[in-house]
Amino acid sequence: MRTATKTRTTAETDIELALNLDVQEEATISTGVGFLDHMLTLFAKHSRITLHVKADGDTYVDAHHTVEDIGITLGLCLKESLGDKAGINRYGSAYVPMDESLGFAALDLSGRSYLVFDAELTNPKLGDFDTELVEEFFQAVAFNAEMNLHLRVLYGKNTHHKIEALFKAFGRALREAITTNPEIKGVNSTKGVL
Repeated sequence: MRTATKTRTTAETDIELALNLDVQEEATISTGVGFLDHMLTLFAKHSRITLHVKADGDTYVDAHHTVEDIGITLGLCLKESLGDKAGINRYGSAYVPMDESLGFAALDLSGRSYLVFDAELTNPKLGDFDTELVEEFFQAVAFNAEMNLHLRVLYGKNTHHKIEALFKAFGRALREAITTNPEIKGVNSTKGVL
């Protein structure tokens, strides 16, 4: 089983995160940031993984530290659970519509960290959630999972729908990339390592 559990404790946050890439159970998400809870639940559903997240952070300041630290912890768990990445597809991509919005994600579990984020989020807040934190979250995931991640909103009007399309597309692209393929011997790279 490809699993990982991590605890990340700082002066600003206390994060507990566990995932299982091979079994899908109902996600349990409690971050203190309601919009992020919703997005992580969608991500878990569409990536078909088990995800448990419990966070206690200094949300009385704002949600920045909590969102970023959950991204860091998720990235670290993804990296650990994939091990040497033998037999996985490595690449994944997905287009996901959400009403009037269309989101796209493409990723490479290459061991090289990079994020391209192309999304015009015209509404700066959704409830108490600062929408600029979406990019911060994905940057933390990409750099700590050591993945190359490209996210784009092709079009849309509603900021909630745009962000939801990105989280779902990321989940679906990740599922494709982590899926083991019997035709791949070793790692999917001419270098022999990822």
